[in-house]
Amino acid sequence: MSTQIDKALQTAAEQYIYMANRLPDGRFPKTYHKTTDSLETSNSGWWCSGFYSGTLLYLYEAMGDAELKNEALKSLQALKKEQYNTSTHDLGFMMYCSFGNAERLEDSKAYETILMNSAKSLATRYNDTVKAIRSWDSAPWNKAEKGDLVVIIDNMMNLELLFWASKHSGDQKYANIAIAHANTTLENHFREDYSSYHEVIYSEATGKVKKRITNQGAADNSAWARGQAWGLYGYVVMYRETKNEKYLQQATNIAHFILNHPNFPKDGVPYWDFNAPNIPDALRDSSAAAIIGAALMELSTYTDGKYLAEAENILKTLLSPEYLAQKGTNGGFILKHGVGHMPANSEVDVPLTYGDYYLVEALLRYKKQQAAQ
Repeated sequence: MSTQIDKALQTAAEQYIYMANRLPDGRFPKTYHKTTDSLETSNSGWWCSGFYSGTLLYLYEAMGDAELKNEALKSLQALKKEQYNTSTHDLGFMMYCSFGNAERLEDSKAYETILMNSAKSLATRYNDTVKAIRSWDSAPWNKAEKGDLVVIIDNMMNLELLFWASKHSGDQKYANIAIAHANTTLENHFREDYSSYHEVIYSEATGKVKKRITNQGAADNSAWARGQAWGLYGYVVMYRETKNEKYLQQATNIAHFILNHPNFPKDGVPYWDFNAPNIPDALRDSSAAAIIGAALMELSTYTDGKYLAEAENILKTLLSPEYLAQKGTNGGFILKHGVGHMPANSEVDVPLTYGDYYLVEALLRYKKQQAAQ
């Protein structure tokens, strides 16, 4: 497994250098279209913008190649203005996956300032009546009306930035917001079997739940695979940051739901929704698998190695030719077969930046855990 991971990281580094040479200045990769051999890119305001810098920094950490670091620094320059963006809940993805990794690898006052500003921007979206951070602004497409507050399960992933901000500044306010949001989500997003809804709509005035629905899943009552992955990863982080046992319990319950679901494939790569209508012919989502793999790697360290075999199983599958791109293919992306937004027919069966990011994170976690033994 270790040899396989080293080979995969080498290929991944070569892929990202190949991609960097194709990427227009100031743009960020979104996905790749095989039929036209073209990269689809975004500006820095897209929710996935930080994954590119973050993956480059992880690969630099693994390989020590200065070309990776230089490209990461270039992309961070284009991203830094988003520290003042108060129109999105995705600042954890955008700024912590990028500048958080940069600051972890290099003590820098500039990075610290950017991260603090990002946390302040994210905190403006907190509503003390609902006790949650607003995910999306109300709009017809997300079925929320004026006076509603939308929370999606994905928002659990943005809380890590707030914990960093409290540790860095000594101001508990940011961690308190993260804890309140996680508690509200724990109470209202999960069903009895520990699967989660994608979207919960609250009344801003009363904090009461108005609707529990999906936006990207197969149905309101289905278990959208990436949503389950976000929830699992989010509560593992909550336990790491607070050591509150209820979060560890929640994480293990979600892991149990995922791993023991009758529709969870033996190879560990889930269908895009656990209740997709055409299983076993439904598309798999490699991005959800990568997130689950990274989360289980960390969860195993809090549970005496439980879940490590399941994490290894997922990684073995993702490192197989079915999912891992060969050098010079896939537009420079690492993973194939991700599913972005199936109901909107957007980014279906394509590479995705977050799939790459969490795969590389999982591989590095595996290596560190092996080295520590």
